[in-house]
Amino acid sequence: MSPSPDPTPARLRAIPSRLLAQASTVADRLVGERLATEGARKWHFAALATLAETGPASQAELSRRTGIYRSDMVAVLNDLADTDCIRRTPDPTDRRRNVITLTPTGHQRLQRLSALIAEAETELLAPLTPAQQSELTHLLTLLATHHRPTHPTQ
Repeated sequence: MSPSPDPTPARLRAIPSRLLAQASTVADRLVGERLATEGARKWHFAALATLAETGPASQAELSRRTGIYRSDMVAVLNDLADTDCIRRTPDPTDRRRNVITLTPTGHQRLQRLSALIAEAETELLAPLTPAQQSELTHLLTLLATHHRPTHPTQ
């Protein structure tokens, strides 16, 4: 049995921004569902991945690096601290702020969440060949880089 034809008008099917939005919605749902199986959200992954890649950081710096609003970062860090994924210690140069450090538990959690995201991406990108997947990543990187704000508003 063949799939039914797409009832969407051709003009709408040819708008890249619309297609990106549709693909983004599916990607967000797939990743969100996978992370939820571990009681996690995408911002948990972003904070853990950033700490693993760039090392300890203040809450404000972590907010800048991840794009998570400072007001939301508190809740993210509270969740990660509650599960022993991060440690907050007073900054020796400025006692008014804390330094956030990834713990061994946080490294393990990051590995598990990375695997779940990889599963979601495998499902999302299934119709594409490996070369097409690589090209898509390249093109999306170009778009994201071009439109990245020069001064994040947070």
